[in-house]
Amino acid sequence: MIDDERSKRDASTSAVPGGRWSRLARLGTLAGGVAGSMLAEGMRQFVRGKRPRIGDLLLTPANARRVADQLAQLRGAAMKFGQLLSMDAGDLLPPELADILARLRADAKAMPMSQLASVLDKHWGHGWDCHFRQFSFTPVAAASIGQVHLAQTKDGRRLAIKVQYPGVRQSIDSDVDNVATLLRISGLLPSGLDVGPLLLEAKRQLHAEADYLGEGAWLRRYTELLADAPEFMLPEVHADLTTESVLAMSCMGGVPVESLRHAPQAERDRVAGLLFRLFFREMFEFQLIQTDPNFANYRYDRATGKLILLDFGATRRYRAAIVDAYRRLMASAVVGDRQGMSVAASAIGYFRADIGERQRQLVLDVFLLACEPLRHAGAYDFGNSDLPARIRDAGLALSTERDSWHTPPADALFLHRKAGGLYLLAAKLNARVDIRALFQPYASRQAPA
Repeated sequence: MIDDERSKRDASTSAVPGGRWSRLARLGTLAGGVAGSMLAEGMRQFVRGKRPRIGDLLLTPANARRVADQLAQLRGAAMKFGQLLSMDAGDLLPPELADILARLRADAKAMPMSQLASVLDKHWGHGWDCHFRQFSFTPVAAASIGQVHLAQTKDGRRLAIKVQYPGVRQSIDSDVDNVATLLRISGLLPSGLDVGPLLLEAKRQLHAEADYLGEGAWLRRYTELLADAPEFMLPEVHADLTTESVLAMSCMGGVPVESLRHAPQAERDRVAGLLFRLFFREMFEFQLIQTDPNFANYRYDRATGKLILLDFGATRRYRAAIVDAYRRLMASAVVGDRQGMSVAASAIGYFRADIGERQRQLVLDVFLLACEPLRHAGAYDFGNSDLPARIRDAGLALSTERDSWHTPPADALFLHRKAGGLYLLAAKLNARVDIRALFQPYASRQAPA
């Protein structure tokens, strides 16, 4: 019997604007709200005898909240671009905007039940509920592209069903362009920041993530690749209920991986070690990386001690040449070979042709910092390390070198996101992991294939 939840009203829900013009209107309303707030704040300060700068009026907490809230209402590409921007360019953004955009990594409102039912009618046909013994209309998770519901079919299958927000796929390109334009003309983006590569990559990545049939294929591929790794569990795709906008998977259970922060030290160390080992396998064996750093993509089965892997929409292939360049970069960092690091970084695409030697050395300094766990002999204590702060400070220093700095290639940006997410998770778990030992089998060209 379907849960009778359609009549309930929940303040955490809001309808997703489905049409291009309605989404553009939302952004226009946002621009008007920002301008009105600037005018009001400017008048208040003028009455007090102050002469505020335009930048100060733009970057008020109220305006920053207004931007983040509207992106969260739009979901889809608008929200995802905010997420990408906050993670990939965070060190270059004004702190007020970076802090607010960071909220978008976890802040999304669910569709109201009427809109959800309409989406399911479209993709499963009217009367779809007759196939279910139970379907919970209250989502267990809501993100930028879709939301997840639990259900049980009449033949006994317990499923997690990801339903895409209406209009997301069709609005990707225009959403990304509109949000970038809005942020640029509002002054909320630094004039020297080249977001062109981010725009192109955000569109490409979002089109991939909005293709649930494609995500299902990646999930099946990872199941094959990890057949020799019983320490991991992955959901099974149920093809009879899966479409390009609805992904039906077996319900996996488990607890959020970050909830293990109170578990015994050995258990926390093991879990973090498994994730880093998987990262190296993805990179150097599979040449395929699930690049989304969201902690929610990992759950833990306490009964079996297995890690549950979820959400493969952000899976990305890496060319053999790039993988080998990263191998050389890491191997050179382990022994402090700056020349070897420089050659490998050039092969990846980190340096402009006209980069000066000083700027090149600053970039290598950042690499050495990022590779600190790799260079450390023995277990690296992520919980007692200030590495993220030092990397941030080095990145800020590098960002002042505007003439020679440029946005790294997309492959590098997404790999940074994945590695950075693992560092943050290991720190949250106060884990100790021998990263150098995990990398050692891949340090030479005779790495496992």
